[in-house]
Amino acid sequence: MVTFIVVDHTKSKIDIYQSILPQIQSLLEGENDLIANIANVSAALKMSFPSFSWVGFYLKKGNELILGPFQGKPACVRIAVGKGVCGTAAERKSTVIVPDVTRFPGHIACDSDSRSEIVVPMMKGDLLGVLDIDSVKVNNFDETDKMYLEKLLHILIEESF
Repeated sequence: MVTFIVVDHTKSKIDIYQSILPQIQSLLEGENDLIANIANVSAALKMSFPSFSWVGFYLKKGNELILGPFQGKPACVRIAVGKGVCGTAAERKSTVIVPDVTRFPGHIACDSDSRSEIVVPMMKGDLLGVLDIDSVKVNNFDETDKMYLEKLLHILIEESF
């Protein structure tokens, strides 16, 4: 069964998250394939937030993050753990919010239009990968995004494993 995500873009960021989280949980329900689930999560987030220019996952393999399903422009395929925003979040195993990517030392510019970024680690005991979201707007991400995206990844892990 396909669940269609319904979003009212005139609502606040909090209202959109509160609306889409149960819809995404329904979309993931009963499916335990991680790749299928992260593909749908990427699509649902990208369509829900017009300010998100790129949404996708990098999966940890060895000491690298390898590009997984995403929505947006073509992206960097391999990122070393500890490098760039994604690698930093992977190394720290904690969410990293970058208000202005031009001020992040070592930022990897896969998309020259990206201005701000949030990267959330995907954990199940150990690091599985990261959720990476870019915006063409400076200072687009905050603690609200962090809280709801961490909740979303918890739902994703519960449904996928």
